[in-house]
Amino acid sequence: MKWTFPNLRLFLALAVVTGGIYPLAVTLVSLILFPHQAHGSLIRNERGEVIASELIAQPFTSARYFWPRPSAGDYATMPSGASNLSWTSGELVRTVAERKAALLKAHNLPQETPVPADLLFASGSGLESCISPEAAEFQAARVAAARKLPLEKVRRLVAEHLIPGGILVENVINVMTLNAALDTLPPS
Repeated sequence: MKWTFPNLRLFLALAVVTGGIYPLAVTLVSLILFPHQAHGSLIRNERGEVIASELIAQPFTSARYFWPRPSAGDYATMPSGASNLSWTSGELVRTVAERKAALLKAHNLPQETPVPADLLFASGSGLESCISPEAAEFQAARVAAARKLPLEKVRRLVAEHLIPGGILVENVINVMTLNAALDTLPPS
């Protein structure tokens, strides 16, 4: 019994510090030093309306937009996750073959055309907003044709949205910011 009250006081003190003071301090520091990220890395249109987050992909299906990686969870944030299908899974083989056929058909390319892997395989979270430069190049001609823009103009925009990698990270392109930038381009 003599340890009950000191233990209870310690528990309450730690609960206040770790459950209240520390999260509040971290939130305030992040709001001051990283306001864009602390508010969800939101993308706004020219009217100031929130249209997306840089961090979470959306299912683009129009030929006018770059498409993100496939999602096993249909881009839903609550049930996000991978399909957990192994490399030997017949279902995975069928799914990838269907995705490849659909991509080649959408881009009017022959069946033997190689397709970047990140356009065929779902990401681990199902919410990945970045694609490889190869995946963006694969889609550039389709987007340029759908928007009636010169291919070089679309390629320049893709290059402007390249996020350089590092020693252990590959170069990527954020589909969400790239598509938002596409919508600001004047038609040619």
